[in-house]
Amino acid sequence: MMNTDHTHDSAALSWVESANEDGCDFPVQNLPYGRFRRAGSDEPWRIGVAIGDQILDIRQLVIPAQAGIQAAGERALESRLRGDDGHCASGLVVLAQGDLNAFMALPPAERIATRHAIFMVLKNGSPPLPTLPQAEAEMAVPCRIGDYTDFYTGIHHATTVGKLFRPDQPLMPNYKWVPIGYHGRASSIVISGTPVRRPSGQLKPPHLDEPNFEPSKRLDYELELGVFVAGGNALGEPIALAQADDHLFGVCLLNDWSARDMQGWEYQPLGPFLAKSFATTVSPWIVTMEALAPFRCAALERPEGDPQPLPYLDSTDNRQRGGFAIELAVWLQTAQMRAHGEPATRLMRSNFSEAAYWTLAQMLTHHASNGCNLRPGDLMGTGTLSGPQAEEGGSMLELSLGGKQQITLANGEQRSFLLDGDALTLRGRAVAAGARSIGFGDCAGVVSAAS
Repeated sequence: MMNTDHTHDSAALSWVESANEDGCDFPVQNLPYGRFRRAGSDEPWRIGVAIGDQILDIRQLVIPAQAGIQAAGERALESRLRGDDGHCASGLVVLAQGDLNAFMALPPAERIATRHAIFMVLKNGSPPLPTLPQAEAEMAVPCRIGDYTDFYTGIHHATTVGKLFRPDQPLMPNYKWVPIGYHGRASSIVISGTPVRRPSGQLKPPHLDEPNFEPSKRLDYELELGVFVAGGNALGEPIALAQADDHLFGVCLLNDWSARDMQGWEYQPLGPFLAKSFATTVSPWIVTMEALAPFRCAALERPEGDPQPLPYLDSTDNRQRGGFAIELAVWLQTAQMRAHGEPATRLMRSNFSEAAYWTLAQMLTHHASNGCNLRPGDLMGTGTLSGPQAEEGGSMLELSLGGKQQITLANGEQRSFLLDGDALTLRGRAVAAGARSIGFGDCAGVVSAAS
């Protein structure tokens, strides 16, 4: 596990003034990666780093250094970009080519050296460089996602939902032994801001003898983290828990949109299918594991009587530092709220450290334990991250008790599930004593009517 270093200094500031403001998601201690181009253009997609309300274009950063520009200010910039071998940091060259997957495949030491170089360029005292305002950028899914696996690590979500359908046995017998997951649909992963069309499918309410094909009436969100894989493994070669962190690249916010009425009819016996594959929204910036180092904490302590993980999923380090202190929240703004200029209502809040029964490292290790080959850019969802209290449900299924009670919003409107025109926004923030807090940016989508 990476330790903190000078890039996490809470007193460090940037020459980008907006990065120094209280509550900024992207101070110089963060430095997340994303894929962007100028809005309204047909420019090639490029890799950038979020800093304050700006984007630093890595390609524009690297080309002058490679060209050996001689101006004094540019010589100072070039010296900050050089690695220990005296050449432009190799990771920056890879990023400048616009391929984040190739950067994810680099050894951890090279990724850390790249972070150091970018930190030196952006910190206060370095020569200012051209940046692009985030408001003027179009963002894309940050990398090629070859495979997507969604886990079910949220213990409070699993328990609450289980009680709705199996009051006497909320959790299946395997839940506390094995990180449960299913293979999702990578092709329908969309970037924040993409409209989400209400899906149609087979619905069979209890009072009907046969199902109908019609638009979902119980559309829901799920608050999750998305975890990107770094260096992968060869087919047939597991990844040990002690090496799992080297294979984790970074984290985003993830909304696993769910059609609950479709799901209830189709999921037996093979699990989620069309109720999940119509859209999964991710936030545009990947916060790296290096940036999250100050926010590591103990993994969720298992209650007395729960089984301890099998040896391949257990270690002292994972118990002591496998968790992350990440505050999470979901906001809902209805079409009526927007029409009247009213702000969104916060539906819930939770914390990853209190929600996840399995750690990110355990998820990855178990995923590869049978020899499954993971590749750079593969995405793992954590599952819904609900808190222990009833008002901390990470889905409307929980907050409405399966649709049995209405959720009253700030303007008096009520919901049990999402209606057309509803805008959902997920937000997250890593917070720890002595550290500069960092954010993830918004993960947002507006529900549109079925086709």
